[in-house]
Amino acid sequence: MNTLFLSAAAPDTALVAADILKNGGLVAIPTETVYGLGANGLDEEAVAKIFIAKGRPQDNPLILHISGPEQIELFCHHIPQKAYDLAEKFWPGPLTMVLPARDTVPKRTTGGLSTVAVRCPDCDVTREIIRLAGVPVAAPSANISGKPSTTTAAHVRHDHDGRIAAIVDGGACRVGVESTIVDLTEERPRLLRPGGITPEQLLEVLGDL
Repeated sequence: MNTLFLSAAAPDTALVAADILKNGGLVAIPTETVYGLGANGLDEEAVAKIFIAKGRPQDNPLILHISGPEQIELFCHHIPQKAYDLAEKFWPGPLTMVLPARDTVPKRTTGGLSTVAVRCPDCDVTREIIRLAGVPVAAPSANISGKPSTTTAAHVRHDHDGRIAAIVDGGACRVGVESTIVDLTEERPRLLRPGGITPEQLLEVLGDL
């Protein structure tokens, strides 16, 4: 496979990347945290390619990247007000929320769970790719499983050149660690993974954690 290398600054990059995603291909996308290995999150066959490329266990859930908080209700239900409060404060940004998944989200994306993790990345080109693709982008970190997370396009190229359809070069990731994950499916929010947003910042909004 001939991997395309696309500059985030090029005017047609978002459209090219979106077309690849719509057609079932894999695109490495920049975010403020780490580079993600993206596929159409509603296409089971496309999502399966992520697990193969990364060597990732099939029951490991993926994060759905969306273009804004208005898309939460498209893929989640029984959404508490706390989710919108967090989105208003921290999105776009390094915060992932776990919520009940709608039936439109395939089990391959959720790792067989009834919940789905969603976030809105703080990266203009990636949000534009998602908007143009018209689908949420399932994207774990782009590293091969067991290797350090990828924070530059060069890291992604080292792992995936010739193995995925395209890599979007958005420069070095600003945060450099994975997103914070908060479970909002119960009355009391739970911190599942520390990351770019601190527990103290979450408590300012949630009051309890």
